[in-house]
Parts: sequence; C-alpha cells; structure tokens
Amino acid sequence: VQLAESGGGMRQAGDSLKLSCVASGDIISLNALAWFRQAPGKQRELVAGITNSGIINYGDSVKGRFIISRNNAGNMVYLQMNSLKPEDTAIYYCAATYYGISGVPADYDYWGQGTQVTVSS
Repeated sequence: VQLAESGGGMRQAGDSLKLSCVASGDIISLNALAWFRQAPGKQRELVAGITNSGIINYGDSVKGRFIISRNNAGNMVYLQMNSLKPEDTAIYYCAATYYGISGVPADYDYWGQGTQVTVSS
C-alpha cells in the first residue's frame, strides 16, 4: 500500500485549504484512513479519521473547522481545512490501518511522506 498526499501550501489565518491523499496497491482490506499532523518539536497528533463505514473522528483542536471525507471507491481521502490558524502549521500525513480510527500513530500500518501546511498570522 502506498499513500501520497497533495495540496499543502501557505495560507493566511482565516483561509481555507484542501488536502488530498490517494491510496494505491492492495487497499481492499484497509478500514480507516486518517490525517495526522506534526509541528516542529511536537508529537504527531490525529487530525481526523474516517472508516469504510463512515465513522468519523476529529481531533479536539480542529472540530468545527476541518472536514474529512472519502470517495466511494475508498482510495481517496480529503481534508477540507477552514478558518486556518497559525497553530495549524505542521506537516500533514495521511495514514491507513486495517482497524478502526486510533489516535496512536503506531496503530497505523501505512504512511505517506507528508505535505507542509504553513499558516501565517
């Protein structure tokens, strides 16, 4: 399984940005796709996750601002980021697991290379 993120960039506070992640390879058994982020000097944290059945979890810091979605084929996951804040600045990673959504990075089986999101004030 390979994951590839796209859509990162630089924005100002209050702007919006949409990230995309494409999953390829033997993805039929995958369940949850998720977005994590990691800022310099901080631990990697769950931003949002979505399962094949449509269960969604968001990290507390993005609830009400970010929206995760997945295409019907199950090989694409998106993160619509609205009302961006400087504290959203991080590398955003796409992750996949055969199990349910978890906030523990070690529970994920596959990771993308990450895409940088920078939000200026």
